[in-house]
Amino acid sequence: MNESINLRAKNKDEVQASFKNNLKFIIPSIIGVLLFMTPIKFEGNITIPIAIMSGKLVTLLGPSLPYIISSAICISALGSIVTVIFKPDFILKNEFLNTLFNLKPIWFVARVAGAIFSLSVLTGIGPEIIWASSTGSFVLHDLLTILFSIFFFAGLFLPLLLSFGLLEFFGAILTKVMRPLFKLPGRSSIDCITSWLGDGTLGIMLTNKQYEEGFYSRKEATIISTTFSAVSITFSLIVISQVGLSHMFIPFYLTVTFAGIVAAIIIPRIAPLSKLPDTYYNNQPNKNSEDIPEGHTSLSWGYTKALNKASTNVSVFKFFKDGFANVIDMWLGVLPVVMALATSALIIAEFTPIFKILGLPFIPILMLLQVPEAVAASQTIVVGFADMLLPSVLAANTITSEMTRFIVACTSVTQLIYMSEVGGVLLGSKIPVSIKQLLIIFIERTLITLPVIVLIANFLF
Repeated sequence: MNESINLRAKNKDEVQASFKNNLKFIIPSIIGVLLFMTPIKFEGNITIPIAIMSGKLVTLLGPSLPYIISSAICISALGSIVTVIFKPDFILKNEFLNTLFNLKPIWFVARVAGAIFSLSVLTGIGPEIIWASSTGSFVLHDLLTILFSIFFFAGLFLPLLLSFGLLEFFGAILTKVMRPLFKLPGRSSIDCITSWLGDGTLGIMLTNKQYEEGFYSRKEATIISTTFSAVSITFSLIVISQVGLSHMFIPFYLTVTFAGIVAAIIIPRIAPLSKLPDTYYNNQPNKNSEDIPEGHTSLSWGYTKALNKASTNVSVFKFFKDGFANVIDMWLGVLPVVMALATSALIIAEFTPIFKILGLPFIPILMLLQVPEAVAASQTIVVGFADMLLPSVLAANTITSEMTRFIVACTSVTQLIYMSEVGGVLLGSKIPVSIKQLLIIFIERTLITLPVIVLIANFLF
């Protein structure tokens, strides 16, 4: 009897290991790796093909892009208003439309606010603090244009990473590393690499889709999004250049990487992340088994799982249908939230003393660490919660010490969670996380990485 079962299992593996299934795993996965994870030099910068395609789309659409984005945001708000007030059956009975437009009150308000802010920026009507060049205008014309194009290409081609076995393959191989170190499944390593080489929002998109599909629990998805949505190499170069230390890029990025790993080991083990439940989206069962059957190595089992996943993909039409659904979901679901939250955060940072006041408790910490110009540095610490580039801009204008500017630049990158992009995109995703939780994690990341950065800085300066 056992021999019969083993024979059937063996025959099943042989069928799944057919030449066709090997091609279905290898070719799409290679294309996905080339698009999302292969660094190339383009116009003097290290980037990835998806980012290049995104930039070309921004250039092609040019001045019309803010109007296209505002239209998408307004459609999102109008769809939500119609759904909440009139509750039409064609929306409520359609799973995709119902998920897209039937919202909780806080997200309904965010979408409406996003529409109001975008229209104010386009028309110049309303308080100047909304459409000023450093607030709403920056978000619509600079930030959202990039997100719009990234969402298009990333959403369209994301199934190359998700649906053809690549995550299953690396998941089995790297679980023995990721699980003990970071409390995460091995497949999360792909999310991290995608963020690091491309953009933090790409990592969140990847994580969000896997959370929706039942491969990550709420706890795992939140840890990945707040710990591994690393800042890209390109943006890191912008930050260090902003403080006039571009010649120190290599020690800067090595410092950021080491401090980020330290934070990634510690933060999942403390509240609030450690207290999050291991529940799954819509109470579906966990689809990510990490057990390796007897007779398999992690490599052979990863390859078997990859072929199993690849064998389920039989339709090119479904590939593009899923891709376009991803795009629409990000355009109508995330862009309005980023417009509302990023504009609000920048208004607070630019026109109120709130972030300066919140930075006061860091003065004794910076003094204890013997950081030069501690008072000026303290004003840059918390403002990074609004936007990651703001600390470097402030440091460049107010701090003369190169060591302190280096510390500010490193800290701003390792803080990771900023509302003008990563935080806004995360709040707009299906991953259940609150602004309060993001603020606590932001502060924890600051307190953990700051001493590490200061220690390394003392060796460098």
